[in-house]
This record gives sequence, structure tokens and C-alpha cells, in this order.
Amino acid sequence: MLTEGTGDAGSTGAEPSHIPVMRDRITELLGPALREPGAVVVDGTLGLGGHAEALLAAHPGLRLVGVDRDTTALERSRARLAPFAPRVDFAHAEYDAIPAVLDGLGISGVQGVLLDLGVSSPQLDEAERGFAYARDAPLDMRMDRTQHRTAADVVNTYTAAELARVLREYGEERFAGRIAAAIVKERSAAPLDSTRRLAELVRDAIPAATRRTGGNPAKRTFQGLRIEVNAELAILERTLPAAIGALAVGGRIAVLSYHSLEDRITKRALAALATDTTPPGLPVPLPDAQPELRLLTRGAEVPPEQENERNPRAASARLRAAERVREGA
Repeated sequence: MLTEGTGDAGSTGAEPSHIPVMRDRITELLGPALREPGAVVVDGTLGLGGHAEALLAAHPGLRLVGVDRDTTALERSRARLAPFAPRVDFAHAEYDAIPAVLDGLGISGVQGVLLDLGVSSPQLDEAERGFAYARDAPLDMRMDRTQHRTAADVVNTYTAAELARVLREYGEERFAGRIAAAIVKERSAAPLDSTRRLAELVRDAIPAATRRTGGNPAKRTFQGLRIEVNAELAILERTLPAAIGALAVGGRIAVLSYHSLEDRITKRALAALATDTTPPGLPVPLPDAQPELRLLTRGAEVPPEQENERNPRAASARLRAAERVREGA
């Protein structure tokens, strides 16, 4: 969800300094489904509202439902989208709650869904949020600051085996066991509560030869902890079928991922519903086995090089999109 640049980090104004990742391409992909007056699009990860602003500006008859778990993001997007206020509904919720949000608004089907995954630039840039390893801050990492569990809770209460699993599965960290053991040893003296202290601990636990390449050695550990704290992958696995189920026939979904774990889940979910499941050997395709989705992207699309130069945080983005062509069984 690296949708905005660093210039907005300390502002609650409506004018961020960078445009959202792949804004024009997303607007293009969702556009055919949003042209008719009264169309509804759900931005399930509203952030600062950059994608939402572009969609609302492109389609004067469009209604947008903006969902985000981060209350600060909702406040900022509300300011940014003020010119479109009569056409926007805001909801503080995780994106797997899209069906419940729509039900509460009396909406039975939508023409578009956008999911821009991961952590947003303001969350990274505001040190007190505890997402960044480059500056010292409390070990927090909560996207929704109304929830209780923080990264400090994870590093100070999980067993070594549980920590190693989190770092290996969610951070894709080769040295998960070594780092987990170092954390457990360190916290026996005093609780770990600082991002800088954790980053230094990770650096010291990784072999020196490995530290010389691949960027900050704490990057994968922080990713793993963030995903665990916010249950990101579990929520995404629940969200995709729910979001697709909310689409009317002809509706479209676009998903921006920022690491291979998110992209793999998205690819699997879209591909499963874009496949004819008629058993082999039957003379004709079964109507109920026909695909529900038509893929709109060949594999995962990436940002153009000019965008990566303007916003280096966009470089890891992967975009997949699909159109609903049939009601589910």
C-alpha cells in the first residue's frame, strides 16, 4: 500500500506529494465497469485516498465505499475526498469485512473492488508507528491502533520456535532460527521495546558476509513481524473470495501486492475462479463449471520505469486484475 510519497507524512492536508502506485493503470482497468451512473466501487484499503480520488474524478456518477483499518488514514482521506463527499461512504474496518460494510449500507452488489495491500508510506514515515527499522521508535507496527497486540508483544511473549516460524514464513528470513534465539536471549535481561534495538540485534545475529548485501538486514524481520501483528495474509485469504463474491457480473477487481507472499495468494485466488473445472473427458463443458472470472492482466503487471524512478517504493508492486463474467454456483 505504498501509495503516497514521504511529503505527506506529517500533514493532515488533502494534497500528498506523490501520486498512488500505478494510479493510471488501475483507473484504466477498473474504468469499463464504473462508467454507468450509480456504479459502486469499494476501495478496501483507502489509505490517503489517492486511487479513490482518481476514480471519483474519472466517473462523475460513481459512488465509492472507502474501507480502512487505520483511523488516521480515514481522517486524511476524508479531507482529501471532501470535494466528492456526497458520493463517498467511509468505514473503519479490515478489508475482509467488505460484505458486512456493504450490507450495512444496503448495497447488494458492486462494480469494482480495489485492494492496495501492505503498509502505507505515512505508516512507514511516522516513526512513532514503529514500522521502520531506520529510526528509533516503540515496537508497535499496528495498522489499526485500536487493536491490542503490538510487535513488542510478539517479540517478548512468543517462544523461540514461534518467532522463528513468523520470521521464516512471513519474512522469508534465512536466518530465522538465529534471530529468534537472539531475541529470546536479549529479552531475558529486559523486554525488547525499541525498533533500533531490534534492528541492531538482527544485524548482529546475521553472518557478516550476508550483511554486506541485500539492503538493511532487519528488513525481512520487520516484514515478518508486521504481517504477524496485523494478520495480513490470513485477512487477505478471507478477503479475496468475499470481495469477488460482492462483484456483480461485469464488475472488476484490481489487487496491488508488494511482496511474493501477497502476490501468490492473489494469483491463486484469481486463477482458481478463472478456470473451467469441467471434468476431463466430457464432450461439452458443464455450465456450472465455467469460469467466474476473466483475467485482465497477463501475469502480474509492474510499474513503468519512470514511476519507479519517481517513487522508488513502487518498485516491488505487482498488479493483477480480473472481471466477473458469471455468478458463482
